[in-house]
Amino acid sequence: MMSQTNEKAFESYVEEILLRRGGWQSGSNAEWDKERALFPVQVFAFIQNTQRALWDEMAKLHKEGLEALLLTTLVKELDTKGALHILRHGFKFYGKTFRLASFKPAHGANYETLEQFNKNRLTVTRQVPCHPGDNRTLDMVLAVNGLPVATVELKNPGTGQNWRHAVRQYKEDRDPRAPLFEFKKRALVHFAADPDEVYMTTRLAGAKTPFLPFNRGSHPGQIICGGGNPQHESGYRTGYFWEDVLQFSSFMDILGSFLFIEKKDVKHDDGRGGQRLVTHETMVFPRFHQLDAVRKLIATARREGPGRSYLIQHSAGSGKTNSISWLSHRLASLHDAHDAKVFDCVVVITDRQVLDRQLQDAIYQIEHAQGVVKAIDQDSKQLATALIDGTKIVITTLQKFPFVLRGLLYAAGAETQENATVEQRAEAAKWEAEIAKRRYAVIVDEAHSSQTGETARELKAILGAAAKGESDEDLPDWEDRLNQIMQSRGQQPNLSFFAFTATPKGKTLELFGRKGANGLPEAFHLYSMRQAIEEGFILDVVKNYTTYATYYRLVKAIEDDPNLPKKKAARALAKFMSLHPHNIEQKTEVMIEHFRQKVKNHLGGRAKAMVVTSSRLHAVRYMQAFERYIAENKISDVRPLVAFSGTVKDPASGLEYTEPGMNKDCVTGESIGEKRLPDRFASPDYQVLLVANKYQTGFDQPLLCAMYVDKRLDGVQAVQTLSRLNRLRPDESRGE
Repeated sequence: MMSQTNEKAFESYVEEILLRRGGWQSGSNAEWDKERALFPVQVFAFIQNTQRALWDEMAKLHKEGLEALLLTTLVKELDTKGALHILRHGFKFYGKTFRLASFKPAHGANYETLEQFNKNRLTVTRQVPCHPGDNRTLDMVLAVNGLPVATVELKNPGTGQNWRHAVRQYKEDRDPRAPLFEFKKRALVHFAADPDEVYMTTRLAGAKTPFLPFNRGSHPGQIICGGGNPQHESGYRTGYFWEDVLQFSSFMDILGSFLFIEKKDVKHDDGRGGQRLVTHETMVFPRFHQLDAVRKLIATARREGPGRSYLIQHSAGSGKTNSISWLSHRLASLHDAHDAKVFDCVVVITDRQVLDRQLQDAIYQIEHAQGVVKAIDQDSKQLATALIDGTKIVITTLQKFPFVLRGLLYAAGAETQENATVEQRAEAAKWEAEIAKRRYAVIVDEAHSSQTGETARELKAILGAAAKGESDEDLPDWEDRLNQIMQSRGQQPNLSFFAFTATPKGKTLELFGRKGANGLPEAFHLYSMRQAIEEGFILDVVKNYTTYATYYRLVKAIEDDPNLPKKKAARALAKFMSLHPHNIEQKTEVMIEHFRQKVKNHLGGRAKAMVVTSSRLHAVRYMQAFERYIAENKISDVRPLVAFSGTVKDPASGLEYTEPGMNKDCVTGESIGEKRLPDRFASPDYQVLLVANKYQTGFDQPLLCAMYVDKRLDGVQAVQTLSRLNRLRPDESRGE
């Protein structure tokens, strides 16, 4: 074990590991151009070594002026298109394309590309001047063929400093406008590290720079896993980062297949009472658990082939959208040890509306190829065609999940063909024969799984007798039905399932889990809720859990204690325990007044709340009670919406109610349809959402600050429901 007495010893260890075991070479400050933020000599050397004919052609044309012209063009292209684009696709020079990197092919049969890949030159340079106007230096610059792609600031607790001091250095002592640090144009990621932890950012923005952890977790693979890192054989807890993540092939893989620019359209006030869309760009670098999960899934699927199941138990706040994007792209090009394709098609089943565009964008950035991803936005026939026409990745919604199961699992007896004509049956038989010949990777995403009752009812219809006896208040979710099908029909040899869920049920673990060291089934990969909380990606909801009775005692203590201020709100609320505890009218008063006094003013007055009711009829009556109380008390700062599936008949009045019928838009007066409800609730016009078996899983609304629960919750359902409150706003501090 090496000495950890000072920062230089740690820095030397890092450099030694990269040079001796990581496939890196030592860079020189003498070759560094800090004004352009490049190593020009290395750029020219790579081009000459890999594209000699093109270099010679340009040298004949431009003679001794070639290097200066080439450098000027490269800098201009980097400033326009960004370093990631140039690394992957090269840059134009007098009508010709010069490459600045070569990436490993998807399969070993491409020997020429493999040979080019091995010619990449990765360099680590210490104490590099980082600002054109002064001599301040960075601990390390990591470059690929002369182009800086990462910077590192190292600290050692032995000198009284740690990663937090490195973060502060990036925030306070590094100019985001300097060529090396300017977003997208040179270094793509910046690491703040010490012997125990690693943090990263992809965009410097002074004091507002967000740093994310790149840590394994205290107990990798275990439910008790929290933040930080376990011991490492090197003696440094961050040894995994220097020895594994930054290893030549690993680092090039991240640059070639993981990094991408995420674009989001965000609404901003235009200053004239309206709104305008502004596109925000973020350079996405995978967090450790995302990188680890995708790589382990790919390696195992390559070895095992189709016909297997994988359970990925990743907590809320884990970044499942990105994980699914990376996994689907890698599965679509996966080859086995014999260079044969493992899957003919990847089917992604999700209701994450951003996934379609994000996956399209990410794959285009990596491959510059169109048509790799097809989103099913029309009908089942479009989906059927996509499953057999050679499309690599098909994205479809949970609404079409039943159809996918019927199609892919027909051979297992899960299909029903009542009312089909002879021609339709013949066409279906032909289609099923094609399906049977192909191999599919099916990625199932739990997100938003309970937002609509239609999917649940269709799932119920597929299973027929197996699902009878269930009331509309207990409609099945995708996990229950997938479990039933898998249990009754067995695993299909041409289908592999990759199920993402934060809170798997016992049956899901039994069917999709793998036997652990204790002999019990467990998830293939785990990112725990505890780690997500300790790393600051979600909030610990239970910290602020209060029962109805406890709240009464707190209020009464204020009333009875002469030393405590006698607030008017407390006196008004103290009476509620004298009334029937199940009285909807009284509970409505408590919730509305508590929301107005204790919740509403959070987040600059934008805070919202959810009321979880025990049935659809309760939701209807709560909505009526809310509207009555608001009208009677002339309250103008609280407006509710209600969410429930289907039609509810009130036995007391005989009247029937639907969700759109009860939700009248306060601006237009029109009914708010089911699809519009999330957007309308997100607006400043509404503050409280009353729900019955909807929006209790997969619903991300960062403005939710309070939840009033009037039903029994236990087990997985309790975790899923309360987790609606654990989201952080995009602008909310993670508390580094």
